[in-house]
Amino acid sequence: MADQKVFIFDTTLRDGEQVPGCKLNTKEKTELAVRLEEMGVDIIEAGFPISSPGDFHSVEEISRIIKNATVCGLSRAVQKDIEAAARALKKAKHPRIHTGIGTSDPHIRSKFNSNREDILARAVQAVKWARNFVDDVEFYAEDAGRTDNDYLARVIEAVIAAGATVVNIPDTTGYCLPYQYGEKIAWLANHVPNIDKAVISCHCHNDLGLATANSIAGVIAGARQIECTINGLGERAGNTSMEECVMVLKQHKHLGFYTGVKTEMLNPMSRLVSETMRMPVQPNKAIVGANAFSHSSGIHQDGFLKDSTTYEIIRPEEVGADGSKIVLTARSGRSALAFRLQKLGYEFNRNDIDVLYDRFLKVADNKKEIIEEDLRELAKNYKPEEVIADF
Repeated sequence: MADQKVFIFDTTLRDGEQVPGCKLNTKEKTELAVRLEEMGVDIIEAGFPISSPGDFHSVEEISRIIKNATVCGLSRAVQKDIEAAARALKKAKHPRIHTGIGTSDPHIRSKFNSNREDILARAVQAVKWARNFVDDVEFYAEDAGRTDNDYLARVIEAVIAAGATVVNIPDTTGYCLPYQYGEKIAWLANHVPNIDKAVISCHCHNDLGLATANSIAGVIAGARQIECTINGLGERAGNTSMEECVMVLKQHKHLGFYTGVKTEMLNPMSRLVSETMRMPVQPNKAIVGANAFSHSSGIHQDGFLKDSTTYEIIRPEEVGADGSKIVLTARSGRSALAFRLQKLGYEFNRNDIDVLYDRFLKVADNKKEIIEEDLRELAKNYKPEEVIADF
């Protein structure tokens, strides 16, 4: 079977921006949108036009400047929302309206005070309204993760018949386990007669830390679009992390999938988003965290220095990282100390290193990390003849 493309739908500018303190102005949004397009993202969800005049203007501006990627505007299953999205997307070369409604029983009862048949009718009507303006309509079944599969299949079949080109199956609350989410996607692929006329999309949240795993499970089961954000930004615990999904698919070539994302731009893009949205990236974040390619344990450092693939499955330059780092702490070994000293231009033999290592440990026990200045001090105060005196 030939490799199959998985479309990357970036919602950093919409769902990612919903993080408290991460509000973006139009200039910031357009700058990030341009970089996302350069990176190879297929669809950019630019915002929620009806939500504010500022967001409407941002979607309008992004629509004007983006040439290759699809520009998407979010709406509820409400006519005025859809009309606003259509106006904001008027200048887009490849416009998409993303509309939908909650389909789980908790949403139907508590949020809409409605019933399944009414929600089904509203879903179909929303897609028909959207198709009056654009050919590319994505429908989201909010809280699909907790929606009964038989009912969900009915909704999806009906909205595809009404003209939906993409059907989004969100795990809105991050509730599903990977096997459950994968089974839900597979169920739809096997029980919706017209499913071949639409792309199935994964939109997973990270409330239980499973967003990436669920998205990959969804792709394996038949989905061909992943909705994600840079650095995993998003409501509550965040959305699916783009950098994680892209690299999972790239590393596991046996799965037979690929994306159009230029992976060497992942780290620079992560830093840009972090700075622009004023949201630090946790150091141990996969792929783009400051410690993603750092080694401090002596056992790990020794193995890495002999062969980098012993502890790194991704080359730093592959994702635009600055490079691997040997961090010296009290857990580091002799080989790491010798390596760092050599990097500074010092040449010591094995006996020298043995003596220096004992002194290094005394310093390291009192400091979290040994820096270059500490190493130079150790080397400067060491005299080779002291080796003889120590025996």
